[in-house]
Amino acid sequence: MTNLDKAIIAYYKSGGDTFEVYLDPDLTYQYLDGRKKDLKNILVVDEVYEDAKKAEKQKNSKIEKVFGTTDLIEVLKIIIEKGTIPLTTEERRRRIEEKKKQIISTLLRETIDPRTNAPHTQMRIENALEEAKVHLDPFKDVKEQLQDIIKKLRPILPLKFEKIKIAIRIPAEYSHKCYGTLKNYGIQQEEWRNDGSLIVAIEIPAGIQGEVYDRLNKLTAGNVETKILKNK
Repeated sequence: MTNLDKAIIAYYKSGGDTFEVYLDPDLTYQYLDGRKKDLKNILVVDEVYEDAKKAEKQKNSKIEKVFGTTDLIEVLKIIIEKGTIPLTTEERRRRIEEKKKQIISTLLRETIDPRTNAPHTQMRIENALEEAKVHLDPFKDVKEQLQDIIKKLRPILPLKFEKIKIAIRIPAEYSHKCYGTLKNYGIQQEEWRNDGSLIVAIEIPAGIQGEVYDRLNKLTAGNVETKILKNK
């Protein structure tokens, strides 16, 4: 358990009253992220305060009125899930960096440059995020932030979300080895030929087209036929 100097103060406000608790930052963030399943050892001090820094304890009558209980674990659960949890500088940096990686990965995978119909490079996306001065919310899910981020990026980095459909023919000697990989990408149609070869149609985000070709070429030693199917 962390000491008081390194603890964070989480709070919950209701009807003009404030309820504060000292928490272990690492264990709290683990719980919020789902990496820790219980509230054990999260409380640094077994008290609920009106003002934690002044060591002014909250009245039990007010705790009971707002939370419906004075049980510390039940109160803690509500404060963590509905109250305000501050982030340490290190945790804020970690969360923002993780979300930045998720956004870059999504854009690399699912978008293309509409001017060239080619995927963007990671460096191009990173530079655009910096140039557009995109600020990420460390608490919000990436999916919730993506549309706003795209609006900021588009004047700098043309983006188009697109999926492509590819017909693929795998020779008999590689068909079973490739089937699992193709299934992971999402087979829409498949046909096993009498000679043991496999013909499939898959639909993928345009940005991973190169990745698919590379994997299939490695699995078949280059003996694979592909064709992009035009949308009707």
